[in-house]
Amino acid sequence: MNVLLISTYELGRQPFGLASPAAWLRAAGMRVSCADVSRASWDEESVREADFIAFYVPMHTATRLALEALAAVRKLNPRAHICFYGLYAPVNEAYLRRLGAQTILGGEFEGGLLSAVERVRSASPALLRRVPSPQGRKPESKNVCPLPDAEGGERSEPGEGCGGQPEPVISLSRLKFLIPDRLSLPPLARYARLEHPDGRPRVTGYTEASRGCKHLCRHCPVVPVYGGRFRVVPREVVLEDIRRQVAAGAEHITFGDPDFFNGIGHALAIVTELHREYSSLTYDVTIKVEHLLAHARHLETLRKTGCLFVTTAVEAVDDGILERLQKGHTRADFERVVDLFRQIGLDLAPTFVAFTPWTTLEGYCELLEAIDLLNLVERVAPVQLGIRLLIPAGSRLLELEEVRRLIGPFCESDLAYPWRHPDPRVDGLAEEVQQIVREGLKVTQSRQAIFAKVHALALRRAGFDDQRAWLRTPPLPARTTIPYLTEPWYC
Repeated sequence: MNVLLISTYELGRQPFGLASPAAWLRAAGMRVSCADVSRASWDEESVREADFIAFYVPMHTATRLALEALAAVRKLNPRAHICFYGLYAPVNEAYLRRLGAQTILGGEFEGGLLSAVERVRSASPALLRRVPSPQGRKPESKNVCPLPDAEGGERSEPGEGCGGQPEPVISLSRLKFLIPDRLSLPPLARYARLEHPDGRPRVTGYTEASRGCKHLCRHCPVVPVYGGRFRVVPREVVLEDIRRQVAAGAEHITFGDPDFFNGIGHALAIVTELHREYSSLTYDVTIKVEHLLAHARHLETLRKTGCLFVTTAVEAVDDGILERLQKGHTRADFERVVDLFRQIGLDLAPTFVAFTPWTTLEGYCELLEAIDLLNLVERVAPVQLGIRLLIPAGSRLLELEEVRRLIGPFCESDLAYPWRHPDPRVDGLAEEVQQIVREGLKVTQSRQAIFAKVHALALRRAGFDDQRAWLRTPPLPARTTIPYLTEPWYC
C-alpha cells in the first residue's frame, strides 16, 4: 500500500503533522512518502504510484494551498483515495467532499488515518496482494458523522455528507503516540532558521508537546475541533523526537503547542530535562497572556532552561475588542506581562489581529502607540500590523449577533465568511497597510522602517497631524539583539 502525505505550508516548520502519522503508517507496514511542497516540489512518480493521498491542513493558508494542489494531484492520479486531515479538515468537510475528498479527519488524527488506510487496502484485493497485511483492528462501517463527546472521546450521530467513512471525523481519543519519523522530509537546514543575537543563524527544529487548548477564545480555529480540551504527547516521545532533530543538526527548537502552559507540569518537565541533556540548545514557545500572569513564577524557569522568546496572542489593546474575542486578558494585563518579561530578561513576541469589525481609525493609531511606547516595535513582525480578522466555518464569533448581521454568505473558495467594516475607511487603511508591509518585506526593509510608514499613514487617515509622533523611551534596541524566526508566526 503506497501512501503519500502532503504538507503545503506550516510557517516554515518541518511538519510534525507528516512525521507523526508517517511513523504510525510505517509501523503498520505501509510504504509512505512525505512531500512538503513548501520546501520542495513533489516527485510526480510518487503521486502516480500512491494508493492513498492525504493532505495535512493545520491552518487556513495551508488549506487553500492544498485545494490548489488537489487538481494537479487528481490529474496525475485519478484513482487514489483522497484524505484531508488537520484542524481545517472537519470544519470544511462538506466543501472538501464535494471537491473529491473521501476521508476527513480532525483532532487526534493518527489512529483514524491508519484505520482509513487499512480500510482502503482491505477493499482492494490488488492492494492486499502488493503489501502484507499488518496486524490491526478493522473498523466497523457506519454511515454516521462521529463527533467528540463531553469527555473528549468519540460519539456518533447520524448526519449528511459523511461519505460513509467509519472513522470519526473528529476524534479526541487519547492516543499512544509513536516517535515521529522525519527521515523522508527535507533536511532541517531548508526550513525557517533562528536569527540569534550573536549574529550566527541557528538551524531550527519543531515539535509538539500537546495539541488542542483548554480555552475557548472566540476567534481561534482550535476551538471548533477541540472544544476546550487538549491532549499531551508523552514526555519521552517529545524528548526523543528532539534528540533525533538535534542529531540532524537542530540548534533551536520551536514548540508548536497552541499554549505551552495548558499542561504546565508536563511542559516544565520537558524543558528541564531538555536543558539537562543539551545545555546550549535554545527554544521558543507560545503562551497566553492569561497564563503568563497566572504562572509568572515559572517564567524564570523558562529563561534558565534556554527559552529565547515567548509568542503570545495579544490580539488587541482595546478592552472591548478583547472581551468580544473572549481572550481572558485586558490591556493592563498585557502591559504587566511586558514589564515582567523585561524584569526577567526574556523576549516577548506579541501577535495581533489589527483589523476587526470593531477597530476604528483612532483605535488603530492607539494600537500603534501602545506597541511604540512599550518598546515593542522590533519585537512585532510587520505582518502583524495588517492582519484582518478571519471568520472560518465553525467559528465561535458566529455566536455574536452583531457578527451574524455583518457577514455575508460563507465563501467556500476563501474558506471564510466575508465581512466589511461599517466604516469603509478602516477597510481602506487595512489594504494600504498590507501593501506597505508586502513592499517592505520584498526589499527587506527593517521592522522600524515599515512601522514608521504604517504609523505615518494611520495618522493621516485618522486626521491627526503627522507631528503626533510618539517619543520613544528607552531607545529602541538594535535589531540584532532580539532573537526571531525568519518566518514569523501568524494564525
